[in-house]
Amino acid sequence: MLTNVLQWLECSAKSFGDKVAAEDEKKMYTYRELQGYAKRIGSSLVGVIAKNEPVAVFMEKSPEMLAAFFGIVYAGGFYVTVDTKHPKTRVESILNTLEARIIITDEANKAKLTRLELGIKTVTVEELMQGEISEEALLAVRKKALDVDPLYAIFTSGSTGTPKGVVVSHRSVIDFIENFTRMFNITGDDVIGNQAPFDFDVSTKDIYSCLKTGARLVIIPKSKFSFPTKLLDYLEEKQVTTLIWAVSALCIVTTLKGFDYKRPEHINKVIFSGEAMPVIHLNEWKKQYPDAMFVNVYGPTEITCNCTYYVVDKEYEAGEALPIGIPFPNEKVFLLDEEDKLIDEKCTDKTGEICVSGTSLALGYFGDEERTKAAFMQNPANTKYLEMMYRTGDLAYYGSDGLMHFVGRKDFQIKHMGHRIELGEIENAFYRVSGIRRACCIYNQEEGKIYGFYEGEADKARIVRELGNILPKFMLPNVLVEVSAMPLTKNGKVDRKKLMEETNACN
Repeated sequence: MLTNVLQWLECSAKSFGDKVAAEDEKKMYTYRELQGYAKRIGSSLVGVIAKNEPVAVFMEKSPEMLAAFFGIVYAGGFYVTVDTKHPKTRVESILNTLEARIIITDEANKAKLTRLELGIKTVTVEELMQGEISEEALLAVRKKALDVDPLYAIFTSGSTGTPKGVVVSHRSVIDFIENFTRMFNITGDDVIGNQAPFDFDVSTKDIYSCLKTGARLVIIPKSKFSFPTKLLDYLEEKQVTTLIWAVSALCIVTTLKGFDYKRPEHINKVIFSGEAMPVIHLNEWKKQYPDAMFVNVYGPTEITCNCTYYVVDKEYEAGEALPIGIPFPNEKVFLLDEEDKLIDEKCTDKTGEICVSGTSLALGYFGDEERTKAAFMQNPANTKYLEMMYRTGDLAYYGSDGLMHFVGRKDFQIKHMGHRIELGEIENAFYRVSGIRRACCIYNQEEGKIYGFYEGEADKARIVRELGNILPKFMLPNVLVEVSAMPLTKNGKVDRKKLMEETNACN
């Protein structure tokens, strides 16, 4: 029985030892090399860190970073990626929350870390990789390992301004990846093009799908996404077959008309998440890859990557919204109404909050009992036995097609002019206006106004006219703002806060 993700690494090193496991522009490791370096790092850390102790990793994503991750796990700890571009205050906040005693960096970032003056023991991955392997010490650690031990923590933004560290276990990742790779036919023949930062859970699918199947992980430099021609050249050069990307990353290619330059020929799977995929962009990708599998996956970090999926099996028109589909195997996904009553799947068009239970649930927020209890709790619809669930804060409904349809964040459901409005519905309407490439709607509570931001060639008069033919008057944006490009968060989502800040600065 699989109880630790390192068993995947060990099996792949045995079966595909000389095959490239991970590469970037500077370096590549075979599976045997990756395991060897991870064991050296792990042996160096045994006795330095305690069982289930968090270890921060301050590096850019790279094959060496993966070796650091797995080395930490070999030593019995769990890893936490700290973005090298974070300001000192956020880095300190994360390290203080973790009560971290040690941080791993590399020679390229050592000086930057030193300048932050964090007062924490620092070691470089290069030093750790020089250590001797102690199979005896590593075996002693493994004998004490449990499948519910933490594997990693990812810090997400918190509404209070304090980041939340979502802790995920080996069992949750094992259960998810076993199904993910099987359902979407990811095999050792695949080359996965990694887009997501390693402190974003989309990367979990990239990393562990490769580890399990023996596929090759190509770490795409962030700079490539600023130049679609270079990005497409890179995908072609590396013969990438599988894209598990944020929606915005896919939209960059189509917005900047990348396919007019080149169509990488090996792509056969496109799996996207993070935001609602605009159909006009999806259709451009499908036109280029009519035989590829396109999958819309949904789920927050707290439930280990994704909890629902929809394999796109029909044509959609601009302005239509894709369903988020059905639950992954071994995950229970259900809707609760405002009174915490279960919404029957046959009750179509009634909106409720998406809740999830099962082994996919995270272990809560590190060192934050109050916020853990607010989000992870007993299922109120089950009074018979213990069933922990996670409240996503997202709204959805069951369609007549038997699929779950995403509505939006509870935060994005507003009361305007006496009407309850979903901002996502207005955004979908934008895509039915000819010439619109991207759209985002934000409600300014103080002004009582809906702001509609858009990219594209459409002029404001046409937008007002065409939206007026689609939406009731109370849903029409009060302010239209054209932007040359939507600002994005590091995770590839539209940066709503920055949109409003830039707009306020211009007023």
